[in-house]
Amino acid sequence: MKSSSEGKGNAVKNDRMPCPFLPCLTEGEILDHHLLGRHGDQRDAAFYFDALRYGQYLWCAGHAGRALLAITRALYADVAAGDPVLATWPLPYRALAWIIRHHDSDDFPGNPRLSYQHQASRLRGERGEVRAARAWAAWALVCHIRPQLPGDPACPEPSLEEIQAQLDRYSHPAESRRWREAFDAE
Repeated sequence: MKSSSEGKGNAVKNDRMPCPFLPCLTEGEILDHHLLGRHGDQRDAAFYFDALRYGQYLWCAGHAGRALLAITRALYADVAAGDPVLATWPLPYRALAWIIRHHDSDDFPGNPRLSYQHQASRLRGERGEVRAARAWAAWALVCHIRPQLPGDPACPEPSLEEIQAQLDRYSHPAESRRWREAFDAE
């Protein structure tokens, strides 16, 4: 199972273990932001899968913060609960947790705890409730794995039970169970 390679340009170097919860990359594959841009405004299953692939690419290239952003874009995509892509690549709570856990320092380009906290409290518009619930779920994972990262004391901090209730109300069936499983993912 090859997930990275050495090569010219932006090819991924084989110096970082790939995330086991994200799709493998093809040997020599070079990805950039155009992979997601080609989808235009569509945030469907194809976008979801490409965002996961791009997250893997960025992670393997040593860009943990950018990888989290790409994976979060997948998390916010509009993929139906029964879509076949989710059978192989479930919503990426385990991938987020794995990357947060395996990043070698607390130095992320941007504090993910603060980022998810602000996203969750500010997301509006189409599918705002589900995206906010998922942002709180990602925030809780960061708090659990990296409790030393500072949050915004002026921003509300829901309990795990409140987050689970939001996921149960707005998200896919059994999504809160998958989220809970990510707390222990290695």
